[in-house]
Amino acid sequence: MNVKELYKHLAEQIPASLSCSWDNDGLMCAPSSSAQVSKVLIALDITHEVTQKAIREGYDLVISHHPLIFKGVKSLTDDAYVSAKLIDLVRAGVSAMSFHTRLDAVEGGVNDILAKTLGLSDTAPFGIDPTPIGRIGSLAEPMELSDFAALVKRALGAPAVSYADAGKGVKRVAVLGGSGSDDIAAAILAGADTYVSGELGYHHLTDAPDGEINLIEAGHFYTEFPVCRRIAELVAEADASIKCDIFNSDRTKVI
Repeated sequence: MNVKELYKHLAEQIPASLSCSWDNDGLMCAPSSSAQVSKVLIALDITHEVTQKAIREGYDLVISHHPLIFKGVKSLTDDAYVSAKLIDLVRAGVSAMSFHTRLDAVEGGVNDILAKTLGLSDTAPFGIDPTPIGRIGSLAEPMELSDFAALVKRALGAPAVSYADAGKGVKRVAVLGGSGSDDIAAAILAGADTYVSGELGYHHLTDAPDGEINLIEAGHFYTEFPVCRRIAELVAEADASIKCDIFNSDRTKVI
């Protein structure tokens, strides 16, 4: 299977129609779209470490969640970090593709996986976009917020989580991987007593006790990284002969 064929297969499973209007994802870099794919490196982010590993170890393709090119590249020089990565990939003949908000929204994507990981059932979409990205569901039994926050930390393998208590028990939970502060009001309208996201911000956490919803901030990377395994499964469904490896691209440190 070549690069173009694999992208077509993945795009059928993760359709571009689900992407937010402001997003930029898809086939980011293809020195030769007819090149055969036998080895794929999967990561949440296409960092310098990811590009160098792909080049050094002979990967044909890198697949990421976060787009390699998000804002327009206005020049192709080696003194800007995005264009430098593109130059390195093209020179080495390595392609790259990214599936961002469409992978958040698609059934079985980022937020369905996050909901399942946290033990939610009877899930349904919620959100402010025309195609709702988040998920809301219920725990089997109510929990105290501190206990549920500990469960989130443990289930995601996060080094730490922050939470703000609005004085409610945890039963009906909304989740949105990555940056989710814009959807707090939508989570409330959907009937959630608790909202879990990767990034929520100081002011939202500070105001939560005065509001209507418990908030848990579990880390952008940790709420989305589990989807990398799903990407590997989709590649295997397209062509079982393709070897997939997952790279942990998290660069943050906690002490």
